[in-house]
Amino acid sequence: MNPPLDHSHDDGFPALYEQLKERARRALAGERIDHTLGPTALVHELYLRLGPEGNGTFLGRPHFLAVAAAAMRHILVDHARARSRAKRGGGWSRVDFDESLVLAVEDLDRVLTLDDLLRKLAEVDDDAAMIVQMRFFAAMTELEIAEEMGRSPRWVRKHWAFARAWLKSELVETATS
Repeated sequence: MNPPLDHSHDDGFPALYEQLKERARRALAGERIDHTLGPTALVHELYLRLGPEGNGTFLGRPHFLAVAAAAMRHILVDHARARSRAKRGGGWSRVDFDESLVLAVEDLDRVLTLDDLLRKLAEVDDDAAMIVQMRFFAAMTELEIAEEMGRSPRWVRKHWAFARAWLKSELVETATS
């Protein structure tokens, strides 16, 4: 078992800062060059949400990354909603699901669509929704997700396959409605 991570100034978050920036950089790889929310800004916003005034200690690195994934999802969704309201009056458009949907925030509607789909998926299979969130928003590996969830990598792969299939079928269904 991993030792608890205290996310105060002396431990936890600062130790993972560079790793979080790299994960944010990968997550935002499809981003427009002129986008206002870059990897450093995303990690700094994450720190503000999880920083020293946050929820205490984490049960190791995988738990911290899972919490960070949820926080990054909310940061990016909030950012996309604000940009969408400012640019298009809040209108949504449906998009096809693929792994580039992850955080290619160039099309802000994709982040909002993914958030909406994750909420629906959580009603069907909360574990699958958590796996999608950890993979997309924290770039966690199957092994890291398995460790965090207390499951085997095979179990994670099975739920990941289900989640991808469900998301694709949901997009097809909404596109034909």
